[in-house]
Amino acid sequence: MKRREAVRSIGTAVAALATGSPAAWARHGASAPMLTRRIPSSGEALPVIGLGTWQTFDVGVAASERTPLEEVLGAFVELGGKLIDSSPMYGNSENVAGDIAAKLGLRARLFVATKVWTSGKAQGIEQMEESMRKLRATPVDLMQVHNLVDVNNHLDTLRDWKQAGRVRYVGITHYTASSHDALAKVVAARPLDFIQINYSVGEREAERRLLPLALERGVAVIANRPFAGGNLFRSLRSKPLPAWATEVDCDSWAQLLLKFVVSHAAMTCAIPATSKVAHLRDNMKAGYGRLPDESLRARIASEIL
Repeated sequence: MKRREAVRSIGTAVAALATGSPAAWARHGASAPMLTRRIPSSGEALPVIGLGTWQTFDVGVAASERTPLEEVLGAFVELGGKLIDSSPMYGNSENVAGDIAAKLGLRARLFVATKVWTSGKAQGIEQMEESMRKLRATPVDLMQVHNLVDVNNHLDTLRDWKQAGRVRYVGITHYTASSHDALAKVVAARPLDFIQINYSVGEREAERRLLPLALERGVAVIANRPFAGGNLFRSLRSKPLPAWATEVDCDSWAQLLLKFVVSHAAMTCAIPATSKVAHLRDNMKAGYGRLPDESLRARIASEIL
């Protein structure tokens, strides 16, 4: 199912937003700069909409493959984005993101997050050093233990690396609700700056324990799968956007779904992935304007059930 089949047409506003101009966005209800949340462990502010690279940045060297991604990353930064997330698990994505950021001169304007995804202390060190080389990020802003693979071994390494200034922040990740209990155990036992988890209006299991625990422990939260892997768009394909979406400055389902995610008190940033600049611009608008309160969050959820 193509996403455009699920996104409501917004007429002349699309033409204005397509320019990428913050001034044009402001004329259509968006404020500047983008909404931010602070990383609890440091107070550093991060824009609430980031960019994932799973599948989308896993391309070759041909201009036909990379030029659209140059447009995506350029627009992402222009429209207020900062956090870009990758992993050695994502094929060529780290290398492509690093190459494009270097070509466009964007490294200083990005918050670069990646992961370690292997077993063994020495293997982990080797993989992390390779990731930093590919991303051209030394130090790297955030290094995360991907899917809790050999988590304690790598967190020991990252504790030392953070003290030495090789990484700025340390975290853990997973993408399934079945792993939330395991994540919670690590959050309770180890000093962490970030967790990255699946969270969307269609996958709300984290609300039961993990998000309250993150608030309690002062851990920033990144939401992967903010559209539940595209399933939300499929379920909404024939449903018009509710008129009350304008109360939170939304004119597409993507914006409403993302605002549901980032309006949770524990949430720091959502990282939708895309290789299409039109979708990127649509996503980024979710970082501007009003956020839903609890009443509107419940109304958004009721549209999905």
